[in-house]
Amino acid sequence: MSMDVLCVGETMAVVTPAKAQPLSEAEECLLGYGGAESNVAAHLAEFGYRAGWASRLGQDPFGDRIMEGLAARGVDVSLVTRDSTAPTGVYFKDPDLGHGARTLYYRAGSAASAMAPEDSGAWPLEQTGWIHTSGINAALSASCSALTEHLLTHAREKGYKVSFDVNYRPALWGVDAAGPRLLELAASATVVLVGLDEAETLWGCTAAEQVSALLPGPRHLVIKDSAAEAVEFVREHAKEERAFRVPAHRVQVVEPVGAGDAFAAGYLAGLLRGDQPDDRLALGHSFAAWTLGTRADFRPGHGTKPRSYDAGQHHATVS
Repeated sequence: MSMDVLCVGETMAVVTPAKAQPLSEAEECLLGYGGAESNVAAHLAEFGYRAGWASRLGQDPFGDRIMEGLAARGVDVSLVTRDSTAPTGVYFKDPDLGHGARTLYYRAGSAASAMAPEDSGAWPLEQTGWIHTSGINAALSASCSALTEHLLTHAREKGYKVSFDVNYRPALWGVDAAGPRLLELAASATVVLVGLDEAETLWGCTAAEQVSALLPGPRHLVIKDSAAEAVEFVREHAKEERAFRVPAHRVQVVEPVGAGDAFAAGYLAGLLRGDQPDDRLALGHSFAAWTLGTRADFRPGHGTKPRSYDAGQHHATVS
């Protein structure tokens, strides 16, 4: 079994009001699922890559729904462990009209939080080109943090590369713990993606160049400056560091949840097929803008080329 990309991390059931109204007023809700790494896997699978997702799920209906849903999106879920002793995590979206949504997490003691380095022994790491994971996984538990470190430190030995999305979540851990740990993990990755706002919170960086100075090791460092731009610093052997900047699209935001994962997937899709830095950043922006136009964490149908966007109408066309 070989994969282009194996994504590792927690996916949870998601409960959302059927209408755009607060949870406290909702009489009907929709049941879905979402997770940073599985969102990336779904985008990459739709793009045409062999994408897998590895994690743990409870032996419960929520876990069944996640397994069936991701498999239907073309994601290989054969490496997921079902746990009869721990539940699948759940989170709720509480729409804040005009400001996106507030998320309420119920994940303590989830099956995914029991992931550990030993789990990776059953994964075909030598037949996998890339591992994608994030700081969310590292924050779930001590064993999940150890797994994340294990995947990073064994990359050269096993022959795969690692993309690491910092994805700082204040609800999971404070800056004092997260700052140094996420910096340590990111320093070992091949590709690092981080928001400039995250970098300021975690490490006091207010400019992309400061992040670059702090993280000289990764071959590709991508700093996302919200709605302004994304910057990629490329470090190649025996060559001077180069920086590439591509502005973001100006679009109306229906909901921001999932846009960062979409950017990561679009950028990685371009990187994997050999796109130039400007082109892969543009593809990342396009995927993010596409997802900002929906209330769902994952929006299918983007295609393999960047789109042009009409900020006033939520419309997008292939450019």
